[in-house]
Amino acid sequence: MTPDDVREVHRIGEIVHPAYPEDIETVKERLSLFPAGSFVAYAKDRLLGYAISHPSVVGKPPALDSMLGSLPEDANCLFLHDIALTEASRGLGLGRSLLDRLKTAAQQANLGRIALVSVNNSRGYWQAQGFRVFEADAALAVKLATYGDDAAYMVLEIA
Repeated sequence: MTPDDVREVHRIGEIVHPAYPEDIETVKERLSLFPAGSFVAYAKDRLLGYAISHPSVVGKPPALDSMLGSLPEDANCLFLHDIALTEASRGLGLGRSLLDRLKTAAQQANLGRIALVSVNNSRGYWQAQGFRVFEADAALAVKLATYGDDAAYMVLEIA
């Protein structure tokens, strides 16, 4: 992903995740803090999806639509902040391709896990990719509640 992609990435995010709006500045900050973890998926010169990630600490995701300021020095996972694919991407294998790139980014950053918050009834999809539900403590449970009733914090061991 480059800064030139941010406007279209933000537009796709608003379409795919209307219940989880984020300011375009959030996308810009994530890209600037960790460009090695932000990817776009193109087909026929058209942006069809993206993944945005950054180093984090397992069990401590940032709040939705919040600025990080900096990355944690004690990071032990790559947090998949957002992934979105348009309807036009279906059947092209772009979700798997983006996940493979995220695994590589995590390994290159010496992070042995990828973490995410599953929403929109996607827990089954992420479990099929090898992610497991991480038991939430009280602080994590409060953050997860802001994502909706079906939200789950999940972790994939890759090391």
